[in-house]
Amino acid sequence: MRRHDREIKDQSEVKALLRDSQFGFIATVFENQPFIHANLFWYDEKNQRIYFHTALKGRARSNIEINPQICFSVAAMGRLLPAETAIEFSTEYASVTVFGSARIADDPSEQRYGLQGLLDKYFPQLQPVEDYSPITDAELQQTSVFALEIESWSGKHKVAGS
Repeated sequence: MRRHDREIKDQSEVKALLRDSQFGFIATVFENQPFIHANLFWYDEKNQRIYFHTALKGRARSNIEINPQICFSVAAMGRLLPAETAIEFSTEYASVTVFGSARIADDPSEQRYGLQGLLDKYFPQLQPVEDYSPITDAELQQTSVFALEIESWSGKHKVAGS
C-alpha cells in the first residue's frame, strides 16, 4: 500500500465493507489477458470466504478452472471534494481488495449454503418455503457456485481532511 495514512487498520471496518457492499469485482487472468467481472457476492465471515455464482459455462468459470488465484474488490464512494486547484479535487472513499484462491463448490450442501447466503443477503425480507420455493437439485445443475478462500486483504479509505 502506497498511502499508509489511508490504510484501514480496524479489521471490523474491512469486514463491514465486505458484508455491506452491494456488488464486487472479480479479476481473473487467461493467457496474460486480464478479465474483470462485476458480480453479486456474499461474505461468509464465519468461514472467511466469499461466495458468488456465475453461469455454468463461461469466461469466469473457465478462467478460475485454469488459474484459481483471483483478486476481488469492493468500493464505496462518499462526498465529492472540490478544491481551489484542479489537482486537489478529490472524493471520499473506502475500498477493500482481497486476494485468494477460488474454487468451484461441487458439494450440493455447500452450493446450497453459498446460494442461500446470497438470497439472505439480497432478499432478507423473504423466507424460503414461505415466500419462495427453496433451492432445488435441478437449479444447482444450472449455475456455478464459487468459494473464494481469502488469503489476504487490505483496505483503504479517505475522509475529508485526511
